[in-house]
Formats: sequence, structure tokens, C-alpha cells
Amino acid sequence: MSENGAPPKGSGTEVPSIESQLPTTLHVAGLALGRMESPPSSACWTCYFAESADADQVAITLVIEPAAPPDESTLQLAHDVVGRFGAFVDHALEYCRTRLRERHFELTSEELNWLDLPELPIAAPEATVWADQTWAIRFTQSRLRLADPYGILVTFNGTQPVDLQGLTDEQ
Repeated sequence: MSENGAPPKGSGTEVPSIESQLPTTLHVAGLALGRMESPPSSACWTCYFAESADADQVAITLVIEPAAPPDESTLQLAHDVVGRFGAFVDHALEYCRTRLRERHFELTSEELNWLDLPELPIAAPEATVWADQTWAIRFTQSRLRLADPYGILVTFNGTQPVDLQGLTDEQ
């Protein structure tokens, strides 16, 4: 024992850090999400996958704050997001088509006309799931000004989109 009553460093009785208790890989819906670097206050795992053989790869990221292994309900939510990703993307796009017409988004008349096109000028979706049971799809590519430079974020509560925001340098 040291003078202050604590075991000496290196004595084998040190409490392991949360970092050492976090899994390096999580298995969700047949995917292997690998642990990625993150601030000490959070734990993140990510994976790229293709929904179908002809689809582009998309990312899913799981974020736990404060850093801890994910609980079963968070893993189940991530599983549901991966399993129904295409349907959620379609739902998010329709939500964008409706919500982006609101005045406060300040779209130009040209951008408003784009909302009437069969295919919106919004692409490259990726998903993030948080431990509080919320999650979001971020469309990383868009011709809309409000998406410059980081895209458009559609936040979900369960299966319903509940918020939309353009991601700028200010956020």
C-alpha cells in the first residue's frame, strides 16, 4: 500500500478503464460494426453496408454517451434501422419533400421546384443510432443551399421522422 492507502500502481488491483471494457466489434443484423476513435466521453461503432447488390454503400454508426457498451434495446433499434433502411430512407425523403416547403427553410424558387421532381436532389444517406433511442438519417449530398456543407439531417423517434435540419458550419 502507498502512504495514502491506495494500492501501488502496477499492483494488479487497478480498476480497468471503460475504454478496455468496450467491445471492439458489435454484431448487428449480420453486420460487424467496428469501434472507431471517439472522445473519451463517448463510444462509437460503425460499418458500411450495401442494401442490395446494385446499391451504393451506406454507413451506420452507433453512438453511446457516456461511453459504455450498448444495451440490448439500442442494439435492437440498430438492427431495425439496418433491416428497414430502404423504407426509412424513402420515408425521410418524403418528409423532406413536405417539410422543406416551409418558409423558415428559405429555399429559393428554383429549389422549391426541385421538390416537385420525381427524384429529390438529396442523396447518400447514412444512419446514426444513439443510446437514448433516437436516431437519424443524414443525407450527405444535396444541391440545396441549406445542406451546405454537411448535408441534411432527418431525426426519427421510433419509425417516424420528427425533425429536419440543414447542417452548416454553424452547427
